[in-house]
Amino acid sequence: MKIARLDAFQLQWSPSDKPDQRSAFLRVYTDDGRVGIGEASPMRGGVASLAILKHHIASAVIGADPLDHAIIQDRLVHGLVKLGPEGALTGALAALDIALWDLKGKLLGQPIYKLIGGAWHTDLPFYASIGHNGERNVDEVCRVVEQRMKDGPAAVKIRFDNDRTCQDIDIPGDIAKARAVRRLVGEDYPLAFDANNGYSVGGAIRVGRMLEELGYWWFEEPVQHYHVKRMGEVARALDITVSAGEQTYSLAGVADLIEAGVRMVQPDIVKMGGITGLLRCAALCQAHGVELVPHQTQPTIGHMANLHVCAAQLQSTKPCELDDPSSRRHVVFVNPPKPVGGLFHLPDAPGLGLELIDKEIDRLRVATE
Repeated sequence: MKIARLDAFQLQWSPSDKPDQRSAFLRVYTDDGRVGIGEASPMRGGVASLAILKHHIASAVIGADPLDHAIIQDRLVHGLVKLGPEGALTGALAALDIALWDLKGKLLGQPIYKLIGGAWHTDLPFYASIGHNGERNVDEVCRVVEQRMKDGPAAVKIRFDNDRTCQDIDIPGDIAKARAVRRLVGEDYPLAFDANNGYSVGGAIRVGRMLEELGYWWFEEPVQHYHVKRMGEVARALDITVSAGEQTYSLAGVADLIEAGVRMVQPDIVKMGGITGLLRCAALCQAHGVELVPHQTQPTIGHMANLHVCAAQLQSTKPCELDDPSSRRHVVFVNPPKPVGGLFHLPDAPGLGLELIDKEIDRLRVATE
């Protein structure tokens, strides 16, 4: 089995969607007729990653053995390093790696979690990841949380998505929203707070102290992600678990976060090298005794790939993330990844266990340069 060609493309889920809301998919075809599917980081619709796949990666992997996925990834990282080793490149490599693991499972007739080493459990809880709360008032935040609770999440995370160029915009208002959500769900329900890089060190510590009193589980990205030492400073100053890593694209970057004092890391499978990259992160986290709780907001191929990895990890201590609970992305799948009874149930079909509907892919596909 050899790689014959790559097909990298965008999907626009609704005519009203902005380009940034599109998804970036990849199909890898082999010379014996098999097809593996992958997904790249959706930042700006994934268009930069798709361009790298089309113009730099496709020609380099034709004729390669899909089972050599780790070697392929490392060769491409070093060969294309001057495109920028983080961001669009690692997103492109993630799509390729996920597709190659899908092919591997289909060749061997096993689900990916079996190839990783087995699943501790194949029924995985999720947490509702609720964004754009910076722009809502307290009552609006509570209404959205109340609505999402109907999906049966094991936990809720409120995100603020504020302007990252302006720190400490409304600390009293943020605390008021955190308090209101705690009152709404009860004192024992698991909650998380994602600042989206919104605070100064002092502001983060102030908010973190209040979150400790309110019994929140974790405090995500309180300061700018590129200030790794300052992220560690906040983590060391607080008792609440401080997490980061959504915008970390390399294993060395994850190691830097751990060394700084971050006790929970959240790399994203579609941003930092796919299944191979996330498995390397898992080994690093286990060696250092820190929690691995991957970031993953794409409820499609990337989400399913993430579930396979999380199911196989001893240190999976938190539910998996679910951002968009709508069914609009389900249309391209015979068996869409959606929770049933508050749980995602991993299929035992080979590879990812997902089957695409070609006519729906063709209908939603968008041409990109």
